[in-house]
Amino acid sequence: MTRSITVTGDGTAEAVPDMLTLTLAVEVRQDTAARAYDDAGNIALNVTEALRRQGVAEGNLRTSGLNLRPDVVWVENQGQKVTGYVASTDLVARLGPPRLAPAAISAAVTAGGNSVRINGIEQGFSDSSAVAASAQDAAWHDAETKARRFAGLAASRLGQVLSIEQRPDHGAPVPVARDMARTFATEGVAIEPGTVAVSSSIVVTWELLPEG
Repeated sequence: MTRSITVTGDGTAEAVPDMLTLTLAVEVRQDTAARAYDDAGNIALNVTEALRRQGVAEGNLRTSGLNLRPDVVWVENQGQKVTGYVASTDLVARLGPPRLAPAAISAAVTAGGNSVRINGIEQGFSDSSAVAASAQDAAWHDAETKARRFAGLAASRLGQVLSIEQRPDHGAPVPVARDMARTFATEGVAIEPGTVAVSSSIVVTWELLPEG
């Protein structure tokens, strides 16, 4: 029977993001469903046109949600009462480099006025392969270091690799809080790019050989 040792290796790599994604919504209240729906559509169009003028490509804009509902309040002795209708649409825009984001976000808010809701921004990479590879290298080094240590404690040494399993992606890149030298704020709220961490986790099994 082949003796073996199995360990988990974890690694993380950080890099400055070169892509920022904005999620926003347009929400309109009106006395009729038709007016609410039409107004929301027109304002959303104004917002997307403003983003295009800021250089956001057609393929980097998409609608991610659409909702139309009655606006209901509770009236004492009368129960629920419809006071109007609310239409909303969610938009996702890939803005490109963080340095271009403040002007684009400011333009979108100006175009949409009080009907715009910013739901968040996400920083990432246009191509994450390089930073992902660095995280995988770190995970391998971690696994090998652990395996050699445990093999030594067991008066053994590592043989050939029997299996390598990459665990599922840990999720989206994670922003890392740091004091940043660069802050982009040509218009509106400042955007601090910071660094983004990408993680990798692997499970490796080595053959375990007698020491010597």
